[in-house]
Amino acid sequence: MRYFIEFSYNGKKYHGWQIQPEAISVQEKLNDAISTIFRKKIEVVGAGRTDTGVHASQMYAHFDVENEIAEDIVFKLNSILPDDIAVYQVFLVDDQKHARFDAVSRTYQYKIWLGRNPFLLDFSWQIHSLKPNLTKMNEAAKLLMEYEDFQCFSKVKTNVHTFNCNIFEAFWVQNGNELTFTISANRFLRNMVRAIVGTLIDVGLDKISIDDFRKIIESKNRSNAGLSVPAKGLFLTNIKY
Repeated sequence: MRYFIEFSYNGKKYHGWQIQPEAISVQEKLNDAISTIFRKKIEVVGAGRTDTGVHASQMYAHFDVENEIAEDIVFKLNSILPDDIAVYQVFLVDDQKHARFDAVSRTYQYKIWLGRNPFLLDFSWQIHSLKPNLTKMNEAAKLLMEYEDFQCFSKVKTNVHTFNCNIFEAFWVQNGNELTFTISANRFLRNMVRAIVGTLIDVGLDKISIDDFRKIIESKNRSNAGLSVPAKGLFLTNIKY
């Protein structure tokens, strides 16, 4: 029997979602909790991979067991898991449904705070004295929908078969001192969103033009793009099946 788990996590203390040698991951913690409940080794399969320090306000994973689970499994999981991981629901799905491969879109948001706010230090990139031009950044962001190859925004040393992604939306919104960048796609490359944000900020600060942004995409060269902004401002916020 296959079950889906919906959960969230604060990524500050974790080296990303995926299990890694000699590093603490969210997947490891979830595996341990479920294995403890069922008293056997069980491994969960996540809907995607978040990098070190990245958060998820909505994440899914699946696992397989032989028998129907108890109704109080959410309570039991949350009793075992650390406080920075929270399970919301566990539900039965078709045996063929896959948390990763059946996802049709994923949405990330990046948070920037203009100024200083000690209560948002772990959940935003704080820019103290700069005010990027949101109109220019949104004009540049629209160009992302015209392309499929995003090698220029990918981590250089990464093992992927293709750099193609279908981006459905990409836009900035300002609410007071908070800037939020939202981007949805069928898949993302390693470090892709943080590199896009860094390059769009360069547009907003007039370090590069909107036409330069287009040329960076077409160059397929990571060294031409902007900096990779801090992981703490990035959230996986929605997964659709």
